[in-house]
Amino acid sequence: MSPVLDLVVMLTAYLLVMGYLAIGVRTLLRDPNGGPRRRSDRRGWPELLRQVAVTAVGGHVLLLVVVAAYYVAVAHHDMEFVLGAVTGTASLTGVALPLLLALMWLTHRRG
Repeated sequence: MSPVLDLVVMLTAYLLVMGYLAIGVRTLLRDPNGGPRRRSDRRGWPELLRQVAVTAVGGHVLLLVVVAAYYVAVAHHDMEFVLGAVTGTASLTGVALPLLLALMWLTHRRG
């Protein structure tokens, strides 16, 4: 595979991810009725936990899509490598998420 093709694939993936994030931000800032969303719509620990869980699951899925697309389609690794990526990133999420929640709880108690 040529370096130019690798660069094109990575740039395309980057632009797709940034576009997805831009659409997500615009969606969060819009009210379903068309006006700007008020900041006080949702608050509290349940909303924070929901947002953290959605972010963690969404990030995990996005990482798996990138790994599968690159390593299977471009680098031609076998599916065993992708399985390792799935279990490895799930383990990392399982370790990082409780630590993140504990740090948020400590920060909230101090503030």
